[in-house]
Amino acid sequence: MTKHRLFWPVVALVLLLLGNFLFSPSFFSIELREGHLYGSLIDILRFGAPLILVALGMTLVIATGGIDLSVGSVVAISAAIACLQISQLGDQNSIGGIAGAVGIALGLSLALGAANGVLVAVLNIQPIVATLILMVAGRGLAQLITDGQIITINSQPYQAIGGGFVLTLPVSILIAVAVFLLSSLLVRRSALGMLLEAVGGNPEASRLAGVRSRRLIWLAYVVCGLFAGIAGLMISSNVSSADGNNAGLWIELDAILAVVIGGTALTGGRFSFTGTVIGALLIQTLSTTVYTLGIPPETTLLFKAVVVMAVCLVQSPAFRRKVITRRRKPKSASPVQQDEKVEVSA
Repeated sequence: MTKHRLFWPVVALVLLLLGNFLFSPSFFSIELREGHLYGSLIDILRFGAPLILVALGMTLVIATGGIDLSVGSVVAISAAIACLQISQLGDQNSIGGIAGAVGIALGLSLALGAANGVLVAVLNIQPIVATLILMVAGRGLAQLITDGQIITINSQPYQAIGGGFVLTLPVSILIAVAVFLLSSLLVRRSALGMLLEAVGGNPEASRLAGVRSRRLIWLAYVVCGLFAGIAGLMISSNVSSADGNNAGLWIELDAILAVVIGGTALTGGRFSFTGTVIGALLIQTLSTTVYTLGIPPETTLLFKAVVVMAVCLVQSPAFRRKVITRRRKPKSASPVQQDEKVEVSA
């Protein structure tokens, strides 16, 4: 069981949850108020939903042997364009107007993902360089859309995306679950998952075998951009505003960490959607643990880094092998024992 790649991330997640329970006995309590479920566990799932979406898209990109550093900027752009369109409506509660704003935001996110895919798959630019371009330019584009200001809206239908409830559960959780199930169904119940692993594991061999690797790589970046756009809608609707400077800031790093913790190698190849979700929940639980334990804000990032590093080390088979080998290494014989062995042999 300990050799399973998801064993240690699950153990770390359980330990964090138990640690929160020890410091706050009401941590596991869930209340039903006005037909809505509330509690710390619900908050972890609710606020972790955007990270889960971004991490799922990042999983597909990393599975092809690439990386996408621009997802944070896409989150900001999607939030900015949606809130800008809604703020210009005569009736901000108009379902048609909100649907149009959401459609424009997601369409722009798809276009940005497609642009990344063209740079990587068609023009053969290194993924880290290609997506770094949009990471920098995209953040500037988001601030250009918002004119450097925070766009505030008052739209109840739009607020439902990140703060609404359906069947007692937050809408954001239901969206994340739906995206996870749909992605797993399309990728794992078809040949698409095997083809993605083939492209990431050995692009040249897959090309010689007749796999259209460029199209698959381009598609991975398009889906990643779409998921980041949905996450941007969640984040902005939850606070009823769009901040081009801070929306989705550093979410790309958390997404990469979630993918790595979930057992997907950065070199490409085999990937796990379930592991990515566990990794995202682990990172979100870390943020909750910081407040529960009363850790000073200036050491928050250091605390997260230490925990993530510990999980990655324990998860590494090479690290565990070295530790076990060092513990089992026999002690060297003393000089007296060596002399006795010589006399006996003589």
